[in-house]
Amino acid sequence: MFLFPYKLTEDSKFTQYEPEVADTLRLNFNAQADPNFYMDSNDYQPGYTIRNTFFKSGDRNLNAWIMVPDSPNGTSLFFLHGNAGNVVYQYQLVEPYVERGYKVFLFDYSEFGFSDGEATRQNVLEDGRNAFRYMKQQEEFSGDNLMVYGQSLGGHLATVIGTEFQEEIDGVVTEGGFSSHKDIASDRVPILARIFVKEMYSGRKVIGELQKPLLVVHSINDKTVPFSNGEKMFENATEPKSFYAIDSCHICGPLYYADSISFKMQEMLK
Repeated sequence: MFLFPYKLTEDSKFTQYEPEVADTLRLNFNAQADPNFYMDSNDYQPGYTIRNTFFKSGDRNLNAWIMVPDSPNGTSLFFLHGNAGNVVYQYQLVEPYVERGYKVFLFDYSEFGFSDGEATRQNVLEDGRNAFRYMKQQEEFSGDNLMVYGQSLGGHLATVIGTEFQEEIDGVVTEGGFSSHKDIASDRVPILARIFVKEMYSGRKVIGELQKPLLVVHSINDKTVPFSNGEKMFENATEPKSFYAIDSCHICGPLYYADSISFKMQEMLK
């Protein structure tokens, strides 16, 4: 119900037509899982660099991309993605922020992408904790303001990780996040989910302990995680907090509202 990992291999290849430049963007990998982006015209200048890396989470090796813009704005995002896909899919959702000057630490949970292990909710939590500790050790993020940004399943996780490590961060952004495992499960299987789904950890229960600024972003037309989940999270949070209701698809904020979300994040830092 909660996790749908997509694996990557050295043979994985992706293409995406870019109408703005009438060219095709291509991606492949080498034996070390380093991503190679290029265009057919060989004229590809993204304005940022990607450093591929691996780190330990228990006995599992997890894959991460460290994305650094040519002109950083002094704020870094610890990015927690949703319950499906991998770094390739999520890359499209973080690139708008990188283009606006944010450094981004993007990683795959266990069994996603090039990451080892099994996709379980307990591993997701441990992966988030270990990824945060690893990010803090990387020189690219030294001295930056630091925001925890999560989408969907990662939005729920962001409230838990953000609360646990709040002395080391400057704020939390949750976009399209569900309020608890029982809440989102009961939207699909009423009554029975409340009985049989084990909570394990709940963002709605811990969010009241967060003392750093919180921004809840949720689409009024979200067909995947109902808008009420964002409202519940906001209601249980303490000040300082703000709610941003957008009008788009599930976790599409970076694609259509990157400027306004970025503005709100910078306001949080003040």
